[in-house]
Amino acid sequence: MPTRTARTAWNGSLEEGSGQVELTSSRVGTYEVSFPKRAADEAGGTTSPEELIAAAHSSCYAMQLSALIGQEGATPESLDVTADVSLGPDSAGGFRITGIALKVRGEVPGMDATAFGKAAQAAKESCPVSKALTGTTITLDAALE
Repeated sequence: MPTRTARTAWNGSLEEGSGQVELTSSRVGTYEVSFPKRAADEAGGTTSPEELIAAAHSSCYAMQLSALIGQEGATPESLDVTADVSLGPDSAGGFRITGIALKVRGEVPGMDATAFGKAAQAAKESCPVSKALTGTTITLDAALE
């Protein structure tokens, strides 16, 4: 399996500086980052490490759930996955990711709610990004539509 790369160029102090995150491997874009906007309610056109983790987690989870549903002999028509990644103070100082809330809604012909819930939970536990984020509380809200 390949290694993927992202690069950040940062200039200035934490409070007044800013940077650009480049998705180097895919070359799909370069995105602005800023600590004040990271900590603000409105992102103001910038991304953050938490949003990038949310993107990684939601896409990884969707792929893993699709694979597990396939192992059960079904094919999802659609999976709509969101990941909410929260940042908060760390009692040891600084900040930490305080939790991740995964939410999935699926349309899977031939699969009942119990089987879907079981596959959804297994995907949460076996998705490579979930595994990388051990030590962070990850919740799951899964349902068929």
